[in-house]
Amino acid sequence: MTQYIYLASPLRLPKGSFGLNPISSEAPNVFGNEVDFTHLFFEDNYDSNSKRRFPYSSHFSYKHQVAAYANHIPLTSQLKGNAEEEKCLTILYDYMGEAIQKSGVIQYFTSLNGEENLALSNKRNIHWLDLKKPYDLVLEDRELWEVTLWNVNDD
Repeated sequence: MTQYIYLASPLRLPKGSFGLNPISSEAPNVFGNEVDFTHLFFEDNYDSNSKRRFPYSSHFSYKHQVAAYANHIPLTSQLKGNAEEEKCLTILYDYMGEAIQKSGVIQYFTSLNGEENLALSNKRNIHWLDLKKPYDLVLEDRELWEVTLWNVNDD
């Protein structure tokens, strides 16, 4: 089965490809190597046919959601430490950093396709400032984080 990562926010999240590095703008489908092709594609939860949003998971609290195929985003037990993994985690880290700066809160979740509504394996509240590097974003299957920009106990 296919592993996906999901993000939810009270504000709209960007969709599309992030991280593609073609050899030139004249050859947008040609890449120098596998790392240049490695990317994340975020699709949102809006169905243009019905003109409605749908939830990727019943565990989310926010209506704006995106999903990305997580072929290079490892689970905790599957770390490889290769260049593709590091690139995708860095893309995700930067994407989440921009999103949380705008909204102050996001939810981050991973699950196998079709298992998004099963019981969570873990749920945590995380402060963005405690996430120091991209590898801090590695989760277990069906783990959900509520990531806040500020500590809710701060004055």
